[in-house]
Amino acid sequence: MPSDLRTAAPLVAAAFAGGVHLVIGYFYLVSGLVVPFYALVPLWAWWLFLAVLLVRLAIRGSWWAVAIPLVAAVSWFLVVFGGGQLLGWTA
Repeated sequence: MPSDLRTAAPLVAAAFAGGVHLVIGYFYLVSGLVVPFYALVPLWAWWLFLAVLLVRLAIRGSWWAVAIPLVAAVSWFLVVFGGGQLLGWTA
């Protein structure tokens, strides 16, 4: 494998992960329909923190950048569905 391709592959993977993270961000954005405001603001801050972390990992050329959307999706699921079950949040 040429060295140019080897250095570009993590960046391409991080760009794909960034796109997936933006799609997951839509779910974070519309969570206000179910999640109360006191939990929504930290949820948005968490998504933004993960976005910054993704960019930093992408700049370093780390393959860990592709894990960020997975962490974001699992976090969203746990907060929204966990809050619905444990705290009774409803639409």
